Amino acid sequence: MKVACVGGGPAGLYLSILLKLRDPSHDVTVHERDPEGATYGWGVTYWRTLLDTLHEHDPESARAIDESSVQWREGVAHVRDLTTRRPGDEGRGIGRHRLLEILTARARALGVRLEFEHRITPDTLPAADLVVAGDGVHSALRTRHADHFGTRLMAGRNRYAWLGTSKAFDAFTFAFVETAHGWIWCYGYGYGFGPEAGTCVVECAPETWTGLGLDTANEAAGLALLEKLFAAVLDGHPLIGRSGADGTAQWLTFRTLTNRTWHRGNLVLLGDAAHTTHYSIGAGTTLALEDAIALADALHEHASLPQALAHYERARKQALLPVQSAARYSAQWYENLPRYIDLPPRQMFALLGQRHSPLLPHVPPQLYYRLDRAAGQLEALRRLKRWLGPKVARTVHARALTSRR
Repeated sequence: MKVACVGGGPAGLYLSILLKLRDPSHDVTVHERDPEGATYGWGVTYWRTLLDTLHEHDPESARAIDESSVQWREGVAHVRDLTTRRPGDEGRGIGRHRLLEILTARARALGVRLEFEHRITPDTLPAADLVVAGDGVHSALRTRHADHFGTRLMAGRNRYAWLGTSKAFDAFTFAFVETAHGWIWCYGYGYGFGPEAGTCVVECAPETWTGLGLDTANEAAGLALLEKLFAAVLDGHPLIGRSGADGTAQWLTFRTLTNRTWHRGNLVLLGDAAHTTHYSIGAGTTLALEDAIALADALHEHASLPQALAHYERARKQALLPVQSAARYSAQWYENLPRYIDLPPRQMFALLGQRHSPLLPHVPPQLYYRLDRAAGQLEALRRLKRWLGPKVARTVHARALTSRR
């Protein structure tokens, strides 16, 4: 099969790797408009479950990703002058540029043809049995046929900026700062442009953004203000932006993208070209890689291309339903921050961890916290009972045997 992957992000590169691993005779080319090594963004996050999945499909690239990642098992929340810590799942972070280096090298070693600085448009599609649109949320290939795909874009309310910093966070860090114009907060995590650096996403309501003057400030002035606001967590380290050509800061509103269908003829959508989920759940790269795995599996298992693409679409849409729901509620939690921010810090942090819940917006926060605590204690008792049950049974049985003797 001759396959053209348009877009050299994680999804397109990983798909090319899997296709060559399954059948080295596949003719696979990745077309990337930017030069090799050029990328946007800082660090990306993922969880242990993704690493396990990657090990199943390509142990070599999985080992390289693991070795280049940082880890954390704790979350820290700073609210005003108070700090709360909580243990959490094993989180990991890797620089986006390093992830692309690993996948690029692996694809090249397997015989994938890599065409950098090669822009593909709807009018210059390469001749191929399958064209994969992995060209991101602004996909030109998808946009040309937006009516067919049923593309929908829904803008969020808050403003955010994706920044780097020379500070290497040792835990996933939240910082909420109250200003005269409302709350502004950041999420900080390890690995930005290198292992001794970090990523810092800053978010606030639109009225706070304008009240602080961030809507009119150039990037340098905006970064200086943010460094002052988050001085307690940055420890004197600078923030690093990615300004536009005119020197303006890159403030965005998150856009949730969905599509009614993901394929048209021999054209199929992959990763952010097919769907986006709010950055606050840290799942974008994971979902893109899972798309690549599902598409490679479908192409391997179905001889007919239409059947393969239909199976891929059904499987991924089903898998995405709970993730998209969690992302929607997570975004709403931050958009309704005043509802939670004045709780005692431990309670607020606990509900921050529960922000994916569809029930939370409809229950008074303190009542939800008490119910969640009670449910957690009940589950702990159930686990203890399951653990003790066999031990008690063995003890009783042993004593019965002893008494018979």
